[in-house]
Amino acid sequence: MDILAKIIELRNQKGWTEYKLSVESNIPQTTISSWFRKKVQPSVASLQAICNAFGITLSQFFAEDGEPYQLTQAQRKLLDEFSSLTINQQEALIDLLKSLRSEDYK
Repeated sequence: MDILAKIIELRNQKGWTEYKLSVESNIPQTTISSWFRKKVQPSVASLQAICNAFGITLSQFFAEDGEPYQLTQAQRKLLDEFSSLTINQQEALIDLLKSLRSEDYK
């Protein structure tokens, strides 16, 4: 799934500009613009804020052909725990997960 294309699609459905999405999601417009310029994916925390702005769940965001994306019990547990963390804690956890993944390649 192309996450950035999905954000554009949802934004267009609402008739929102990047600025409006920024206001509704409380994410700086410069951050949103940089995702598209640099072709980088938003963090999970940012994606959750985007979904909140659109009034949808992450599951609905990742739904294909109208079918909700089914999370495993472990994924649901991880998202529930992640959601209870502060932004700084979420970023620290993401950094930890990235470091664990990169250790696999050493």
